[in-house]
Amino acid sequence: MGVRVIMRKAGQLYTKSRIPGVDYTVNQYVGCQFGCRYCYARFLTRWKDYGPWGSWVEVKENAPELARRHVKGNIAMSTVSDPYQPLEAELKLTRAVLRFMDKRNNLSILTKSPLVTRDIDILKEFMDVEVGLTLNTFSGREKRLFEPLTPLQRTRINALQRLHEEGLRTYAFISPIIPGITDVIAIIEETRGFADRYFFEVLNLKASGKNFREILRENYPESYSILTDDEKFAGFIGRLEEEIRKSQVKTNGIETHRLSSSDYGYDH
Repeated sequence: MGVRVIMRKAGQLYTKSRIPGVDYTVNQYVGCQFGCRYCYARFLTRWKDYGPWGSWVEVKENAPELARRHVKGNIAMSTVSDPYQPLEAELKLTRAVLRFMDKRNNLSILTKSPLVTRDIDILKEFMDVEVGLTLNTFSGREKRLFEPLTPLQRTRINALQRLHEEGLRTYAFISPIIPGITDVIAIIEETRGFADRYFFEVLNLKASGKNFREILRENYPESYSILTDDEKFAGFIGRLEEEIRKSQVKTNGIETHRLSSSDYGYDH
């Protein structure tokens, strides 16, 4: 099924951020063709009445002009989309935005696509830039259930390595971490030679939505049990923290998205 593309003029491109350490976010696309079934950004469908998450992409066609605006600080691209989703290969909107951005700002890009390597020439023009690839070891059945439309992990790892070899600062964003499924240490061992730092994020089960929770509970009941039981979850995080500590990689810790199970309203 094809994706619906909505072209629109935006009033601004740089949005002030509440994310710690980030001054502005940039989303030249809103919505994502990858349509990962656990994606927290699906909350946008409450206000964007275009259809199910993954079936539409909103394109800020004047984003390159808006990118010329002078802002100062740390900029994150993107937070409610992927800047290198398949549509970018044709539109080259992200490339145009990068071309017109102030190269003196600190820029951080996160993607699941090896297409990012196309823009290495422009990325090298920034004084301070880092590029991250999202990795999670999903393959086979897990990939078909969780994120069937994303690039294979091997292509993402290869992209991360190439970015590093080209002299760009890189990071591995290991997400979502699902107990018994995501092999965190395997990713570290495979990428430690070309990832400058690591971010770790446990699945945000509440934000993933009811449909994904049902997929997980039905197909991976033990994983679901760990994520929804406070005691089991604490034990899992403790073991994960110890494994990461032993790996001796540079990281700011683990984002757990944790409230108590009663706050989440999970059914056991």
